[in-house]
Amino acid sequence: MLLEQIQQVNDIKKINPKDYPLLAEEIRQFLIEKISVTGGHLGSNLGAVELTMAMHIALNLPEDKIVWDVGHQSYTHKLLTGRREGFDHLRKYGGMSGFPKRKESDCDSFDTGHSSTSISAGLGLVRARDIQGKTNTVVSVIGDGALTGGMAYEALNNAARMETNFIIILNDNNMSISENVGGVSKYLNNIRTSNAYLDIKDNIYDALRNTRYGDGVVTGVRRAKNSLKQLVIPGMWFEDMGITYLGPVDGHDVNGLVRVIREAKRRKNCVLIHVLTQKGKGYAPAEKHPARFHGAEPFDVATGVPVKKKTKANYTDIFSTVMVKLAARHPDVVAITAAMPDGTGLKRFRKAYPERFFDVGIAEEHAVTFAAGLAVGGLHPVVAIYSSFLQRAYDQILHDVCLQNVPVIFAIDRAGLVGSDGETHQGIFDLSFLSSIPNMHIMAPKNKWELSDMMKFAYDFKGPIAIRYPRGEAYDGLADKRADVEMGKSEMLFEEEKIALFAVGSMVKTAVEVREALKEKGISCTVVNARFVKPIDENMVRYLAKNHDLIVPMEENVASGGLSEKVITLVEQEKLPIEVLPITIPDEYVEHGNVDILKQEIGISTSAVLEKIEKELEAK
Repeated sequence: MLLEQIQQVNDIKKINPKDYPLLAEEIRQFLIEKISVTGGHLGSNLGAVELTMAMHIALNLPEDKIVWDVGHQSYTHKLLTGRREGFDHLRKYGGMSGFPKRKESDCDSFDTGHSSTSISAGLGLVRARDIQGKTNTVVSVIGDGALTGGMAYEALNNAARMETNFIIILNDNNMSISENVGGVSKYLNNIRTSNAYLDIKDNIYDALRNTRYGDGVVTGVRRAKNSLKQLVIPGMWFEDMGITYLGPVDGHDVNGLVRVIREAKRRKNCVLIHVLTQKGKGYAPAEKHPARFHGAEPFDVATGVPVKKKTKANYTDIFSTVMVKLAARHPDVVAITAAMPDGTGLKRFRKAYPERFFDVGIAEEHAVTFAAGLAVGGLHPVVAIYSSFLQRAYDQILHDVCLQNVPVIFAIDRAGLVGSDGETHQGIFDLSFLSSIPNMHIMAPKNKWELSDMMKFAYDFKGPIAIRYPRGEAYDGLADKRADVEMGKSEMLFEEEKIALFAVGSMVKTAVEVREALKEKGISCTVVNARFVKPIDENMVRYLAKNHDLIVPMEENVASGGLSEKVITLVEQEKLPIEVLPITIPDEYVEHGNVDILKQEIGISTSAVLEKIEKELEAK
């Protein structure tokens, strides 16, 4: 087995070139088998096998640097740098990350997890190299989907002026998570279909060399090549910027890729290699359904069908249903997503109301300001974005939406802990960064019915408002507790004495479980559904202070700037006669792992909260 010969970085250089196709096949089989058990990003990695092999052959790691955009396609890179055993615990708590991590290997040159950052990071590494007088090669690998992000163009504009070597590899598979949209996709598609030009060019060169005029004519033709490119290949936009363009290149031909990378290393400027790959290559289910295998749950290898079948609706499903119903009643409702119609639940909306659906690509900043423009224009936009991606648009929320106080609804999916993707994807900061913005209002539902009620309330509200909800099955408890949503008002669920659990969103379920456990110990306990984080229900806090000794604000968010901090501030400012025991995520990044394990480790699980309360009572 060829893969067994690769125990550490650069071992691939010992493999006979004629065996590269066999090694690629072994890598694919390895990834399919391992990811079918652990889950992970399969489609993107299957498509990048030969490209990764070629880089490891043409480069000398760790001296040379590879910066992976997002980084979800770096599994083959991890294999080729001696981390094969880590795949048994891929994305598990304490195990190997699904993204590049500098603390994991010297061959991981930059921690990534979000889109469109690789060119900026690579450019920084290049400038650092030159200032220190080093000669190593720096390569940034970016997907065509990531080129819809504005940050990539800011970096390209900067890189185009360089007079030093910097290689950008554009891994073009016509996909990000879902199928790519917009002008960049159209432009690259035109280049993909220009192979006829390349074939004509090669045939002309070969024919001319066989004439008596030979190489002299060929040289003349080469001088005119750029004009021919401008005529046949639309725009030649990269060349016009001053970036040398090489391609398109077959992304599944290792030897061809090695040749073009070595050619790029010789240039004294920024070079872009345009590589065409197939997402999911080598595994029929992933080739047929690339979006489904972007972030795959454990699956049956023979069929590609997930092992664990979903039994209950999740919050994304609820949001999806509510959006379609809301749009049916209100013709001014429009929906916006940043390249994730499936992940955010807007696929049904797109099908029902295509003229009112906008996928702007991986461009969260643009999505938010675009929504502000729609709102000023008289429509009622709903921006559906994951929590960890919404933070990329902080300035636009502050400056373009809230400063003008326009009615934009933010549907914040994957709020709180998301698990296996780790630090870069945990949605644990949104309550904090949104709370700092004037005119913003923030809600979080306790269960699936309240999400529906909050969406309807948000439509009627005449200003910026955010609804955050977690990943996973929607809580269907407390079905009999369904009071009308009022701005800034909490909901009393169970009223007793001594201890008051003041929980928001996903933590309401935990609070109910804690209450039941305390009852078994003979301790009475009040549970309040906070509902709003901005504004918090100050009158409820004052009321609880009158007949309780301890208030326990509970949130799935970091401590700084969240619900707990607001409760503490109010109690201290007004000198309310009540102690506060905050239940929050520590102000730190949370690694990857099962959500239940993470909650226990950071102290917000039911048992952890119960233990903290009992310790507080013992101390008193």
